[in-house]
Amino acid sequence: MAQDCLFCNIAHGKTDTEFLYEDDNLVAFRDIKPHAPVHVLLVPKRHIRSVNDLTDDDRPILAELFMAAREMAQKEGVSESGYKLLFNVEKGGGQVIFHLHLHLLGGWKR
Repeated sequence: MAQDCLFCNIAHGKTDTEFLYEDDNLVAFRDIKPHAPVHVLLVPKRHIRSVNDLTDDDRPILAELFMAAREMAQKEGVSESGYKLLFNVEKGGGQVIFHLHLHLLGGWKR
């Protein structure tokens, strides 16, 4: 855990953030500045700085992120209407918090 990392602190229960999902490896919670009616962040508990810092050993956590995102889309009621999954990578790609996280966005009326 990186002590100065906001998402490490959230993932390890050091804030009052309400989890929508939690298991041994990751947590999910609502984005505090949502860009969609449904905007959930899926965050590994282990600190990984960005997609650029992934190693072959991280393949299982990536699979788990995607499977948890699928489950969250169902729970949030957007699995049938559609949703986006998004990683922002590095500052130029829009990454603001340097702890790997997957955005689940959906719920738009079309």
